[in-house]
Amino acid sequence: MIRHIVALRFRAGTTDAVKQALYGELAGLREHIEGIEDFRCFANVSVETPVVRGFNDLFWFDFRDVAVRDAYLADARHQAIGARIVAELEGGIDGVFVADVAL
Repeated sequence: MIRHIVALRFRAGTTDAVKQALYGELAGLREHIEGIEDFRCFANVSVETPVVRGFNDLFWFDFRDVAVRDAYLADARHQAIGARIVAELEGGIDGVFVADVAL
């Protein structure tokens, strides 16, 4: 299994409603791409503010395997959602951090 972890640094003006709508669209990918096993989104509640660097929102997908992860990355629906997320981030693409881990 591959866990695809994404940390986000949203712009100050991005509302919780906008965030939740984006997360809802991401969650919908589970029905669209076979092999997505789970999707979760969270607020970062770390007290280590200097090292959090404003990455206060996180989500992850659990993919059955690398092939599913690769299908997700290439998927047009995912790419469109991703573009809308990046548009809401402080610094655009600099406002996202991604890590994939094999579990």
